[in-house]
Amino acid sequence: MTKAERPPRSAFRGCPDGSRFRGDGMVKIAAQFAMFLDNRPGTLARACQALAAAHINILGLSILDTVDHAIVRIVVDQPKETEQVLSRLHTAVQKRDVIVVDLPNEAGALATIAQRLTEAGINIEYAYCTVSATQQQGGSLILRTNDLEATINTLS
Repeated sequence: MTKAERPPRSAFRGCPDGSRFRGDGMVKIAAQFAMFLDNRPGTLARACQALAAAHINILGLSILDTVDHAIVRIVVDQPKETEQVLSRLHTAVQKRDVIVVDLPNEAGALATIAQRLTEAGINIEYAYCTVSATQQQGGSLILRTNDLEATINTLS
């Protein structure tokens, strides 16, 4: 199916929050914030303290470091409030939509999702997980792909 033939995003959203059930979990679009922080002690702590003071919970986290800077990607429980808090930090912030997929905590779970996306011709630009080794029910996979709508259709 081409992009022109695909239904609009609202046509495949199953829940008021934009999530959609699958047999083994949920697939939804979420806001992700990428902060560009100096790579030195205290910068991550200050950002996290500002979010904590606003009672914002970080649901997913990825950090990519370079020599002088770090790209800190977060998914949170209160995106609107997060935008306000991060704007007061005087740091570069980029907001993008990502896909959040419930993922069972078992061998091959990520391989299955990656294969389904491969078969649909969807490229994974980056991904990170939130999985606890002590919980058998699993966690979430956070994905940025070249086509969010097709990703939701493929994984729903």
